[in-house]
This record gives sequence, structure tokens and C-alpha cells, in this order.
Amino acid sequence: MYAAISEQNLKFNLIHEKDGGRIGYQKICKLEDEPVPNEEIVKAYQVEEDEFVFLNDEDFEAAAPETYKTITIHDFVPAAEIDPIYFERTYYLGPTEDSAEPVYALLVKAMEQADLVAVATYVFHERENLGCLRVREGVLTLEKMFFADEVRPIDGIAPDRAKVDKRQLEMAMQLIGQYQGTFDPDKYHDEYRERLMGVIEAKRSGEGVKRAVESEAPAAPDLLAALQASLDEVKKPAKKKSPAKPAAKAGAGGGRATATRGRRAG
Repeated sequence: MYAAISEQNLKFNLIHEKDGGRIGYQKICKLEDEPVPNEEIVKAYQVEEDEFVFLNDEDFEAAAPETYKTITIHDFVPAAEIDPIYFERTYYLGPTEDSAEPVYALLVKAMEQADLVAVATYVFHERENLGCLRVREGVLTLEKMFFADEVRPIDGIAPDRAKVDKRQLEMAMQLIGQYQGTFDPDKYHDEYRERLMGVIEAKRSGEGVKRAVESEAPAAPDLLAALQASLDEVKKPAKKKSPAKPAAKAGAGGGRATATRGRRAG
């Protein structure tokens, strides 16, 4: 298994401003209010408010599945049947040795021709996981998935009394049509990270950092007016040197909103 994603989040250290020393942590017993050495710390499962069951390495080994280091395929299904909310993290899979390459290549070719993905289980980090095997550019990828009981229900989230106006819906569909296209991952980038790196470089070189002027929160928008304004903006002739489409306006108060889509809801 090879990590398929390299997250580009900026990482920061906690430093004592007075002398530049790094900040460390101690494991403190809440009863004694004293530091506890690692050899005296054990894992425990809470079964009642004041009752814990202590576990050691042998206990975890006793519960470990016998299929460690194997991936068990249970079903082949169309990829569209799996809701992306179940996907957690992606890994690339490669053959462990030269003798495994023919089997690897056979599975890749068969899955490509069947146009299906595989639902599987495997053990990783001492626990059983659900996964989805799929082919990406000739390489097997493993999507680490959540189990069904880990996905929270949606009861009470969607509004049940809101009515959709026919005219508003027609205008919204026109706006969606204007933005319809194909997915190009290179088109999107982390603007906040870029701005923050600019702040870091400016402070590193001794330049002053100007704080952005906070704008007032826009008033509640007139939805019809906002949709019409967005459509009018999209229909404007595009500049020759700037093929990118403008973001959809959200309201008459000058605020702008871009429809975003996250991979997972927390």
C-alpha cells in the first residue's frame, strides 16, 4: 500500500515567544496531578461511567483477524452505486514481488473490461476496514471506506417546509447550464494556503503585513434578483486573456458566493 494523497496543509509549531523554545507536552494523571511514565499507561475501554476494562497487546492479538496482510474481495459492483460519503482515504496498491505481477495485471485488466469496482475488507493498523478497489490509469487503488453505521443519519437536516418557486427553479437551471463543463482538477487550488504563504514570506523578509478590510455582512438577498444578476454576469462577453467564468453572485449587497462541494461531511 502506498499513500495516494499528499495533503498540502501548512503545519505550525508551538514556540515559547520569549526564548524560541519548542513547547512540549506531558501526560498527567488527573487523580494525582503528576506526570505518568509511558510504561504505566495502558489502553482501556469504557463500559460504564466509572468502569473501564484494561487491555494489553495479547488482548488485541486475540481479536485480530487471521486474514492480516490480505484483501478479501466480496462483491463487484458499479462504481456509481457507492455514495462518495463512504470514501475516507485513497491508497495505491502494488504487487509485493515480481511473481505477483501477472496476477496483479490480470485483475487490473479484468476489472477494466468489466467496468466494475470491488468491495473488499482488509486489516490495517490493527483493525478491520471496508474498502473499494478500483483501477486508475492501470494501477489498483484502494479507497478506505466507512462502514454503514459510521455514516450519520440525515434526519432533520433538509428543510421540509421550503417550497421551490417555478420561475426561480428555471433561472437556477439556466445558471447551472452556463457553468456546466468537465472536471479539470488543475483548475482549482488552495487560495488560502497561497495567501498565508505570502504572509509568511513577507514576515520572513521583514515586510509589514496589511490586514484585509472587513466588509459588512450582506443583507438577505432577493433570490430572483440574485439569480438574474448571476445570469447577466455569465452572459457578458468573456475577455480574450481571461477565459475563466466569473463566480455567481449571491445577493444585491455586493457579496459573492461560489457553489462548493466537499468530499465528506464531518
